[in-house]
Amino acid sequence: MRAVRSPATAVICSYRLGGTDGVSVEAAKWEVALLELGWRVRTVAGEGRADVVLPCLAASSAGPPRPGELESAFGGGDVVIVENLCSLPLNPAASAAVARSLRGRPALLRHHDLAVERPGLAHLGPTPDDPAWRHVCLSRAAAGRLAAEGIPADVLRNAFDPDPPPGDRETARASLGVAPGERLVLQPTRAIARKGVPEGLALAEALGATYWLTGAAEDGYGDELAAVLAGARGKVLHRPAQTMADAYAACDLVAFPSTLEGFGNPTIESATHRRPLAVGPFEVGAELRRFGFCWFDAADHRVIAAWLAEPDPRLLDHNAEVARRHFSLEALPAQLSRLLAGLPGTGTIGRW
Repeated sequence: MRAVRSPATAVICSYRLGGTDGVSVEAAKWEVALLELGWRVRTVAGEGRADVVLPCLAASSAGPPRPGELESAFGGGDVVIVENLCSLPLNPAASAAVARSLRGRPALLRHHDLAVERPGLAHLGPTPDDPAWRHVCLSRAAAGRLAAEGIPADVLRNAFDPDPPPGDRETARASLGVAPGERLVLQPTRAIARKGVPEGLALAEALGATYWLTGAAEDGYGDELAAVLAGARGKVLHRPAQTMADAYAACDLVAFPSTLEGFGNPTIESATHRRPLAVGPFEVGAELRRFGFCWFDAADHRVIAAWLAEPDPRLLDHNAEVARRHFSLEALPAQLSRLLAGLPGTGTIGRW
């Protein structure tokens, strides 16, 4: 292993990159932080927008990578950052191939989800590990699950711009056909079973509000979603947002009634965009709440209705300050630098 040329190169790898899903969004933040630290970055993904697209890595692919395909994609990288591809084996052949190709070389495995957290995937075996790797989780709960497998992990939660660009409320609402005095409940999630679409819809109905779901149906949830929305007693919008800033600006309440999340970005985004949040009973949500956030229980319709009738901006001020103090994107480069400096097997980072 010869001395590294400056700057060093990081390879970011995942099932998909460049999209609006949580993994893509957070991987892009790490890419920006690495560039700020002076690294070169190359992205590798099964689908989406990436420097190298290998369809065999997509979650929906059935075939393993060809011999040498991953080695070529990762070649010249000083560290490979694997975003969830070895955490949640949606494509077991790809997960196993990536793990094999990284044996003995510096890698950061960033776990947005873990197989053990999903009943349908827990049988696929333990999380891969190697002495040259470092594991990063988004929550203490996930780190505890890895510890139970004998794998130590750092906790580095998702980071957010504490002062995001403001959206255009009036223009966004007009484009949605929402009247000036009409109450709008935003559910900024994909449409899958664990996101709690029926609960979000029930909340909007109880408030006499329009319900807006931004994400498409995935994981075979299309027929169930169609039935749920067809049975709605109020006005329903199911369409993507032009920008998330406009979506948050347009709404009066953010609904996030999920039962399972690796992190749950709307919890922090609602705070930075100064919108009240109604949450479901997901485990990481309880962990995040302990930082001091004031959120509503998504099932407590009367309390939410009372707050919306007489909004108290002090709640929004408080949540925005908690987000700034504990989840600021400004701290990410330094946090990531410390992780990379402590990567096993990299006294002086070498080029592979």
